[in-house]
Amino acid sequence: MTDFNPKKITLPSGLRIVTVPQKETGAATVLVLVQTGSKYETKEQNGISHFLEHMFFKGTKKRPSTLEIAEPIDAVGGTFNAFTSEELTGYWIKVEYDDLPLALDFVSDIFFNSIFPAKEIAKEKGAVIEEINIYNDNPMRKAEILWREVLYGDQPAGWNVAGSKETVLNLTRQDMISYMKRQYIASRTVVCVAGNIDEEDTQKRAASLFSKTSQEMFKDRKPVYESQKKPEILLEWRGIDQARIALGVRAYNMFHPARFTQGLLATILGGMMSSRLFIEVRDKLGLAYDVGMTNEEDPDSGFLLTRAGVTMSNAEKAIRTILHEYKKIVRFPVPVKELKKAKEHIKGQMALNLEASDEKASFYGIQELLEHRVLTPAQVYDKIKSVRASDIKRVAQELFVNNRLNLVLVGPFSSRGGSAAGGKEKKQFEKLLRL
Repeated sequence: MTDFNPKKITLPSGLRIVTVPQKETGAATVLVLVQTGSKYETKEQNGISHFLEHMFFKGTKKRPSTLEIAEPIDAVGGTFNAFTSEELTGYWIKVEYDDLPLALDFVSDIFFNSIFPAKEIAKEKGAVIEEINIYNDNPMRKAEILWREVLYGDQPAGWNVAGSKETVLNLTRQDMISYMKRQYIASRTVVCVAGNIDEEDTQKRAASLFSKTSQEMFKDRKPVYESQKKPEILLEWRGIDQARIALGVRAYNMFHPARFTQGLLATILGGMMSSRLFIEVRDKLGLAYDVGMTNEEDPDSGFLLTRAGVTMSNAEKAIRTILHEYKKIVRFPVPVKELKKAKEHIKGQMALNLEASDEKASFYGIQELLEHRVLTPAQVYDKIKSVRASDIKRVAQELFVNNRLNLVLVGPFSSRGGSAAGGKEKKQFEKLLRL
């Protein structure tokens, strides 16, 4: 496996700069990551991290309009965007390597000099509410939002990253400025630059541009509280053609010693087109067009989630089939050939993904931000390669137990009585959640 040699410098402020040179590409990516997201919010300001991310593109002192922000990057064929999650917020730009000075100047400008015009805030509230509507109108996205609600309830980990219409409408310009000053501080910020770069020059430029990052007091988040004594279920009625299933278990966080075993377990069950769930649910039974498993690892929580879309009449059969595959991997060791295939699949996917400078920036930058360490692809693969079939079985036995099971179903139940309020359909599905 090809390895890259990332280098890190830490400024006196505590801000970290990670550089990942790769001469075999014509691109360079600048990614700025801040360790704050929806888990760091209050109930009244839920969605502020995401809204603030939007406002960084609405004008700076040097580039006072959206057009003046976008046009110089469009003129060199670059791309830029941002994202917000429960744990972090990121701003990135990808350009031809000759335009790296422009990219660094662009990101540092929006990061330090955004002006948050009141008129733009008012307009963007409408745009963010429409974004929330998009997520709510998409049954699979809605199922994933409800999944976190089932797991974590009324705490930051269970809230929608985008917030609610009410909280978004109530946000003020001063709320955003105060939140940014408190959360966007040097010790919680990583600047990662990857691609065809001159490492020494890049470090100097980045250090100069990001030297004024705030060192004020940071408001940390509360740990995720988890408690579950029995399988949980949440149904939401939708007048659609298909039922969307989100079925899985609470699992390990990113610091757990078995995290790489958990990742392999997810790959074997639902991470490939030849995975067990794909073959059983789609290929053999024809119950779903898309079916797969997500492995989520956060600093203090995690889960394994199977997603599938089926007709309502096939929902029970699909759930039974998924649970049967969970039971099988608990009871029987994974064959050597299948385990090797999963390991090589992960290795190959890492190699293909990391050909791109933006993927490299994310791979190294997020590790540095959340874990305060960086494993190279080869080091990651070494840990994966060491996992044995007995490890898979042990982890499966720990995770696939009744009091970790959760189900969300969004679909056209026979009556609206099968919604989150309860009803005969809920009792019917509750009977299925047994391993």
